[in-house]
Amino acid sequence: MKIEYLDSTITKKAFINAANKLDKNKEIVNELNVFPVPDGDTGTNMSLTMQSAIKHIRNNDSNTIDQIAKSASTGSLMGARGNSGVILSQLLRGFSKGLQGEESIDVSVLAKSFKLASETAYKAVMKPIEGTILTVAREASERAQELIGEEEDVISFLEKVIVAGEDALRRTPDMLDVLKKAGVVDAGGKGLIYILKGALEAISGKQVELSDEEFERKEIQIHESHDDNDEIVFGYCTEFIIKKTDIKANEFRNYISKYGDSMLVVGADEMIKVHIHTNNPGEVLEEALKNGELIDIKIDNMRVQHQNRIISDKDIENENNSKSKESKKYSFIAISMGKGIENVFKDLNVDYIISGGQTMNPSTEDILSAIEKVDGKDVIILPNNSNIILAANQAKDLSDRNIHVLPTKTVPQGISALLIFDEELEVDENIESMNDTIKHVKTGQITYAVRDTIIDDKEIKKDDIMGISDGDIKTVGKDIDLVAIELLKEMVNEDNDIISLFYGDDIDEEQANKLGEKLRNEFEDIEIEIIFGGQPLYYYLISVE
Repeated sequence: MKIEYLDSTITKKAFINAANKLDKNKEIVNELNVFPVPDGDTGTNMSLTMQSAIKHIRNNDSNTIDQIAKSASTGSLMGARGNSGVILSQLLRGFSKGLQGEESIDVSVLAKSFKLASETAYKAVMKPIEGTILTVAREASERAQELIGEEEDVISFLEKVIVAGEDALRRTPDMLDVLKKAGVVDAGGKGLIYILKGALEAISGKQVELSDEEFERKEIQIHESHDDNDEIVFGYCTEFIIKKTDIKANEFRNYISKYGDSMLVVGADEMIKVHIHTNNPGEVLEEALKNGELIDIKIDNMRVQHQNRIISDKDIENENNSKSKESKKYSFIAISMGKGIENVFKDLNVDYIISGGQTMNPSTEDILSAIEKVDGKDVIILPNNSNIILAANQAKDLSDRNIHVLPTKTVPQGISALLIFDEELEVDENIESMNDTIKHVKTGQITYAVRDTIIDDKEIKKDDIMGISDGDIKTVGKDIDLVAIELLKEMVNEDNDIISLFYGDDIDEEQANKLGEKLRNEFEDIEIEIIFGGQPLYYYLISVE
């Protein structure tokens, strides 16, 4: 079968099947985690990002190639999770630029789109690293350019592009030593290959699509709790998207601010997504209709339902009514997982906590939602995870607020940064001092191995206990306490004076206190703090300062 042109119907099927193919194989991608720790989530993050793109495509009633591409771009941008999801959203953003204004797609259009996809993704990353999804995308794009004028059949063209991508994927361990040591290829690159193969299958007529019902079940449901109807000032949770609009998100936010609170108004590519709690949903919708077409309209009566599936975190009370509270100088948003750690952040005056971290990275939209729920003139975001920093920066770029993303890679860094914060200082002075502080925080983690491997000459067996610090596996053993003590021997030096242990939900207080006593005997001149963290997967998070 030879196909020289793709119409909008096949294009939509290609996007949908690309997402399905990745979703069916996401666990294979997850297992390519460099370390054998129980938090491999690249496949999950990429799949959820693609599903957000497909949700927007399904809600798009235009069905032109241009609108399908824009919907995929906007959906992935808002739904991006983790570094791999953010890079994927940028690939889709560039790819959609190549399809703008096209009524059909041939090899030359695809080649142009692949090139724009790669270029856009590289520009979005401050320090691009070869041996990653970026390399796979670039080399696939380069092969696409070579095929212009040589290949007219879209199927044959994509087959050859995928071969080039797979060749790049096979060579990723030669480009990144950490992959070679772990004996794996790059997980993000593998996910991209599944996406390309899924699209090719659809074009070839081989797709097996999920039904709408199955697709909806796969979406993450995030709930907002209301314990008392009397506390609900604005009773209707109203959500919709304005299409084909020229109005800016901040202008429309100002127009509807008088109608309610808990607003999320963000825009991209002639579309604006709106979420508001109001007592007059009809008037809000009338205001929206003046500025474009409406899709994906949802109105929930919160006084009846008590819980609804919109975009706020299920464990955080919405205490910030922007109409009744005076504006603050600063607001803090922290990403955290574990009840104890959340309580520590609350005690340090964090305004909004997004429940997330390892294996559960919040999306760009989740972070945007949190931004809308705080009222500080300057909003400081603490990702507390290296895999969330890109999504936080993407949310910053989409917001019109004064947002500052502090690049905290661990919970101990986030806590130390907050301890040094001084409300009397200007924001630039605070950011500088907080950045300086996190450079001096050493973080350790105690967890277990999920597979057999050899890393840095250390033979690791499934279920072994591992001590990790600064991205390296330092100690391996069978006993949690012994591994923790050996790890701290590697981490502590004469300049350190405090060790803080946050124990997880698999460790009880008695176990943690026993380890604390052992550490006091081992490190007599250092203060030892034992704190309930409640985090999953990690027996202990350790801070050394």
